[in-house]
Amino acid sequence: MEILRSIAELERISGPVVLSIGVFDGVHPGHRAVLGRAAADAAAAGGSAVALTFDPHPARFLRPGAAPRLLTSTAHKARLIEEFGMPNLLIVPFDAEFAAQSPEAFIRRLASAARPLRQICVGENWTFGKGRAGNVALLRALGKEMGFTVAEVPAVKIDGAAVSSTRVREAVERGDLDAARRLLGRDYTILGTVEPGDRLGRTIGFPTANLRAHNEQFPPDGVYAVRVSAEGENWRGVANVGYRPTVASGAPERKLEVHLFDFSGDLYDRDLDVDFVCFLRGEKKFDGLDALKAQIAADAAEARRLLEAR
Repeated sequence: MEILRSIAELERISGPVVLSIGVFDGVHPGHRAVLGRAAADAAAAGGSAVALTFDPHPARFLRPGAAPRLLTSTAHKARLIEEFGMPNLLIVPFDAEFAAQSPEAFIRRLASAARPLRQICVGENWTFGKGRAGNVALLRALGKEMGFTVAEVPAVKIDGAAVSSTRVREAVERGDLDAARRLLGRDYTILGTVEPGDRLGRTIGFPTANLRAHNEQFPPDGVYAVRVSAEGENWRGVANVGYRPTVASGAPERKLEVHLFDFSGDLYDRDLDVDFVCFLRGEKKFDGLDALKAQIAADAAEARRLLEAR
């Protein structure tokens, strides 16, 4: 997948260009419907499909104190969009200059850069531009003027309601992994970068990868059976989310750490996708390292059993 970092780079893409535009947090089935429509229509026109998203998430720029946790960081989102099969991704920097831009100015920049712009695909009732002043009706009016069409893709409904990033986030936050899985069409996944830890796990026979997540929504504290992948490699394992009350020292810090089954090696600075398959137990404080070690062994055995069953 080719990644573009500015609107001007659209001129490099072979036209006609079909854009799918959205925040795409989580890349859930509703998002994939928009991406899929763009891919299909670009193929029919003999052109190129381009997914367009924003970095950072607009809410994190406009309301930093009240922005929700992400389902997918920009890097994670890009991986999922590539896995879906999109050939091109335009990541537009969302900064003060962009936020102050009118809806019309944004669309005119897109139409001017593309060679040519054939169609824009968006979700149902999409709004855009400063103060969300732009909508699908304005988009259609600008399309008539500038020579592109607009596809407004209906929402995808699951369990009787439209799938949304908010619904997925709420399911993850309350620990309902089954609901999150239904809404996403996949296991809920966190992308994290492995960083050095205190190496305590090595001393008790269960080395862990300590992950720095990219502002992604954690499920509730506890222990989970997980699948982990990185650059074509795949493992099974057990993950802990929480504050590690048995061994933690200093200021409390919520962490995600993963023990990979049957793995030895160095993962530092690598990005791991952690798929949360099922919840095993809540986090608790143990009476010493021996008790903790025994419980981790039991957790690992249960995780192996459940992951084999699935």
